[in-house]
Amino acid sequence: MPELVTPTEVVERIKKIRRGKHTTVLVAVDGAGGAGKSTISASIASQIADSFVICLDDFARPSVPGWDQERFRRQVLRPLLAEHDACYQRWDWPTDSGGEWHRVPAGSVVVIEGVSASRTELGDCWDLTIWVDTPRSLRLTRGIQRDGEAMRTQWTDVWMPEEDAYIAEQQPAERADLVVNGYDPK
Repeated sequence: MPELVTPTEVVERIKKIRRGKHTTVLVAVDGAGGAGKSTISASIASQIADSFVICLDDFARPSVPGWDQERFRRQVLRPLLAEHDACYQRWDWPTDSGGEWHRVPAGSVVVIEGVSASRTELGDCWDLTIWVDTPRSLRLTRGIQRDGEAMRTQWTDVWMPEEDAYIAEQQPAERADLVVNGYDPK
């Protein structure tokens, strides 16, 4: 059973891992949509020098269910695991085309945040995996507040069922190293 911790304890755990490792530290922050992954990841990055957040939404495309795992592996995971800088292109959802490029230096703390960040297909590459636990009703409320009422059916008919299937199949909360409360993360 994963340990339930506060965001402050997550930061301390990452700092401890970093002290014992002089190469890239890879952290996966997983959870369903609207759980608070982006907020927790930004908080981690603000407290750890030389850290970067990569949002898996940058790999989402309207024509690809979930997100483009192969492009993520090619542009981010493989280079960082080989201790080379990663260089990835953010995908612009509204135009369905490539956006700006981002460089992430090897040797840094890299926080990968997004729905299914710790999926088993990516392999056992993480130094730390975190599950952000938040009730479904609050996640939907947050999603609609962020994306607008016009996206409600995208949330309820597409994204949430995809997340439910991922959670049922892979049980990421049970596989996580740590669990953070995303509805009251104090």
